[in-house]
Amino acid sequence: MAIWRGVFAMVLALGCLTTARAADVRRDLAYGNSPGQRLDVYLPASPHASPIILMVHGGAWMFGDKASRGVVEPKATHWTQAGYVFVSVDYRLWPKAGPLQQAGDVADALAYVQKHAGEWGADSSRVVLMGHSAGAHLVALLSSSPPLATAHGATRWLGTVSLDSGAIDVAGIMGGPHAGFYDRVFGEDPARWSEASPIDRLGRDALPILLVCSSQRKESCPHNQAYAAKARQLGVQVSVLPEPLTHGDINATLGEPGGYTAAVDAFLHTLGLP
Repeated sequence: MAIWRGVFAMVLALGCLTTARAADVRRDLAYGNSPGQRLDVYLPASPHASPIILMVHGGAWMFGDKASRGVVEPKATHWTQAGYVFVSVDYRLWPKAGPLQQAGDVADALAYVQKHAGEWGADSSRVVLMGHSAGAHLVALLSSSPPLATAHGATRWLGTVSLDSGAIDVAGIMGGPHAGFYDRVFGEDPARWSEASPIDRLGRDALPILLVCSSQRKESCPHNQAYAAKARQLGVQVSVLPEPLTHGDINATLGEPGGYTAAVDAFLHTLGLP
């Protein structure tokens, strides 16, 4: 029962479906053959060489939806009003796909977005990956080891925003007390843990990353700080942003006026974005 209490709490954090207030939305564009490989594109009123935020939802790698409340809003409104194109991505879920396959789906979505950006008035060279919870794990994994994405036809993007990752240090999580669904998703093989662990895959070619962490969760910020320490040793641009918010609110409140959103915008500015 403890396993499913944790999963249920994450469901509540995801919230109900909602509709963004962007000027134009292109829904359910297929970047792969599976029904789970779809994305929605939220366009600003007058896109012109617009930067792109590609958002990856959470949900314990087992559930979630690209149109869920908190995944899209208030993010889409905030960034489309700033002239960005906001893209929200679905991916195949466990047990149909494990974390490495899911990261491959995100890489396929990135390649699709880069290929079609011009059709939306966007600039394919100005893309930022963003994800929450399990989605934060997936974008952090790709950011740590960009060849995981370029092998799928994507090109390097500007940087990554990880919103309270569900697993920055997979081996560290698996070696201590953890929710039972981690065993389902990551299995029992330590070698598989390392393959799917952002801190273990982190290399000198990693992308700039902002690691947002909930100071209300015991292990979140320490794991993110450990990742940041290793990244700095490798010469990788990294920032850690502790926030006194719940795991769900780190997702659901981003885009609202205030210091948290301003700090994420400040990171985007360091990448040369508006």
